Amino acid sequence: MKMYDKTTGFFIADPETDPLAEAVPDYRDVLASAESMILSASGWRKIFATDGNEESTTDTITAADTVIAGITALSFSKFLKEYKEINNPRIAVGMDSRHTGPAICNIMSRIFLAEGLELDSLFITAAPEIMAYSALSPDIDGFAYISASHNPVGHNGLKFGIGGGVSGGNDSKVLIESFKSLLQNPEIVKIIAGKSAGIDTKIYEKVLAASASCKARAYSAYLSLSRRTIADSPDSEIQRAFFTTLAASTAQKPMGVIAELNGSARTLSIDGDILSSAGITYLSFNNKPREIVHRIVPEGFSLDTCRGLLEEEHSKNSAFVLGYVPDNDGDRGNIVYINHHSGKAEILEAQEVFALAVLGELAFLSTEAAVKKEKKLAVAVNGPTSMRIDRIADAFDAEVFRAEVGEANVVSLASELRRKGYTVRILGEGSNGGNITHPAMVRDPINTLFALLKLLLVRGNEPGDDLFKIWCRKSRQENAYKSSYTLSDIIATLPSFITTSAYENRAIMNITTADHALLKQRYEKLFLKEWDKKKAYLLEHFGIVSWREINYEGTNAREGTGSTFRSGEERGGLKIVFMNRNGVETDYIWMRGSGTEPVFRVLADCKGTDKEREEWFLNWHRSIIERADKGEVK
Repeated sequence: MKMYDKTTGFFIADPETDPLAEAVPDYRDVLASAESMILSASGWRKIFATDGNEESTTDTITAADTVIAGITALSFSKFLKEYKEINNPRIAVGMDSRHTGPAICNIMSRIFLAEGLELDSLFITAAPEIMAYSALSPDIDGFAYISASHNPVGHNGLKFGIGGGVSGGNDSKVLIESFKSLLQNPEIVKIIAGKSAGIDTKIYEKVLAASASCKARAYSAYLSLSRRTIADSPDSEIQRAFFTTLAASTAQKPMGVIAELNGSARTLSIDGDILSSAGITYLSFNNKPREIVHRIVPEGFSLDTCRGLLEEEHSKNSAFVLGYVPDNDGDRGNIVYINHHSGKAEILEAQEVFALAVLGELAFLSTEAAVKKEKKLAVAVNGPTSMRIDRIADAFDAEVFRAEVGEANVVSLASELRRKGYTVRILGEGSNGGNITHPAMVRDPINTLFALLKLLLVRGNEPGDDLFKIWCRKSRQENAYKSSYTLSDIIATLPSFITTSAYENRAIMNITTADHALLKQRYEKLFLKEWDKKKAYLLEHFGIVSWREINYEGTNAREGTGSTFRSGEERGGLKIVFMNRNGVETDYIWMRGSGTEPVFRVLADCKGTDKEREEWFLNWHRSIIERADKGEVK
């Protein structure tokens, strides 16, 4: 019996049809297909489209990939039952809006049922939604989410988690090793095929029939957690008062936001409801799932459609000043805004988005009603987050701590800091613009938007003592404040840094050296020689007199040169930080092999507004990496 989603009309699955009944693949084909699968704490990803085209919109996957998807489900089942020792696990299963999601979910669900797991099937749901559902539902032991996040539409993959966050650290390693171990068993194809064929189809049918009600509960849980997160209180009365205050502010100063949803999972989520409850006028475009009109990653030209729409709506109604574009799973979104000096819509760089979010939340914490006076403040970020965050944090007496790239690493670092007595209200990865606002455990464009809206709308306890004024006072920019400020005015007060965008061509290198430990050893030797050659130039042109190296692995940041300060495969980030005569850090260069894509990422972060300075550091950095990749050490 074919089952269809009640909201979208999309086909979900046919419980009575075994996907491996007619096409059981050869084991060698499964191994060959698995070679392209990237396994990391950020997610497991590969091209699942049958034609191998990363931009494909086919809804079919190969028999080999069907088995691979089944192995991932078996890995998570064993993880819950054997490693976490959970009896009769109950999990939530969902997906983003990619076309191959249902096929992957079908085989995974069959394996989960064969393993005795109970399932809440949400079908298409935003990543923060399924995670909120997992966090707030006491009977849910974990979640399996099918998504390739910002990767092209023909890709797909998995994220697993417990307690509302993606599994990182040792949990991630255990899951990955379990998958690899199962894959190496020559009998695994027969095992997966047998489990898929042997399920009780009536139970599976009931699971799918309950999908709409599970999705409704997830929606409600997500709305509840979002209100708590935005208001920074579990108290429903405080939440109500906060949103009432925002609505009163927007009644005096109308505010409009447009969402260019690009057919993502956010098309079925809470965006319109929660923004409207704060008095925000909301308009959405490309608001049907799978209505994907441009590349998925919300960077650069992917925001051009939103920019054009915002300008058009602003010309009709000047209240529309913000727009956003999420990635396909909806766990982050970058921002377009109206520059009131030019009257044109402009795209905010990812690092600027994160900086504004951090500024908004730290300023909000500093108000008398919200401040946590008894605790130290901290912000947890990834290695390639711009140093402008350090400058913002300094103004609010907050410390900045850095982890390796990967959402799970930053979330784990924040948890460690809280156990040490810190208040960590906001965390995230400035390099991609995604912020995580506690108690949420995942990036979320709604939380990003509300951090900016607080800056624009929240007033302090004294007349005129709004969050922007607090920031201007703490950053010693009192002259920059004016009562009729706009987002353009706030942006102008951000610490000045030029940072390479993570998604421009200059930030990506194709490296042939598979051994990252060897590459870094060569790089360090070459850098020492380059420093001796260039130190006079660096002093004369940039005022730099010294440097230090930092290696990021998981939640650890180790300062020092050489393999002693790294471990394992040494695939974490490596950063060289430069200082001036006063010991102030002014610039850095950074590199790391991607955990979710077959590329090597690099960037430079430089104090000031001189683009040529950033270009010089990045080109110097790239040249050393290229020589290290070729095997040079002299």
